Amino acid sequence: MPRVILVTGAARRVGAEIVRILHAAGADVAIHYHTSTSEALALKASLNALRPESAAAFAADLRDMGALPGLVTAVVDYFGRLDGLVNNASSFYPTKVGATDTAAWDDLIGTNLKAPLFLAQAAAPQLVLHGGCIVNLTDVHAERPLKGYALYCAAKAGLLGLTRALAIELGPQVRVNAVAPGAVDWPENASDFPSDERQAIIEHTLLKRVGSATDIARAVRFLVFDAPYMTGQVITVDGGRSAHL
Repeated sequence: MPRVILVTGAARRVGAEIVRILHAAGADVAIHYHTSTSEALALKASLNALRPESAAAFAADLRDMGALPGLVTAVVDYFGRLDGLVNNASSFYPTKVGATDTAAWDDLIGTNLKAPLFLAQAAAPQLVLHGGCIVNLTDVHAERPLKGYALYCAAKAGLLGLTRALAIELGPQVRVNAVAPGAVDWPENASDFPSDERQAIIEHTLLKRVGSATDIARAVRFLVFDAPYMTGQVITVDGGRSAHL
């Protein structure tokens, strides 16, 4: 029976590529989305054309804590089980000190830290039952903060700590690991990064280029399918940037 993996924020960009890579590896995939309805449904249709009834799409606002148990229940009701959770959904924008408000706190902490915790809690009984796993998408800036993004970096640092804490809490039945991307494509709000700053990031990367969504998706696939003796760990996928002090 195929493993069933729920991927949050899965309609576009990195999340969609994670879904495609996991599906190609044999998983049935639950595609979570919030507002990207057309993209999620198109992705579902393309995967079901390859393998019927292997993909389904589920809408939820991850900032609504009351909706999270229902999301997990909907996935289990559809597929009959849940073997893995990939917490990919993320909000990302600058919050300069002196101009940060509670709305930004609720959004950035909610999507990057609070939702992964409460989704993991909701999914835990299924994951324990099936010896499943959780993969969290953190960020190299969880440990090396980016100027102007204090709140985002704090949220991702919390997710890094949560990854290790959940590995302790849910072991030995459930493995919990993380992937920490570096410069992977450029975000849709790339205007926040002037071209000279982007070039400086690339120059600080040992491979002298940005990565791709596929680089991240392959690391997630490894942790889901090929790392049965790994838990509480973080795989950094940043082209060597964090090694270049």
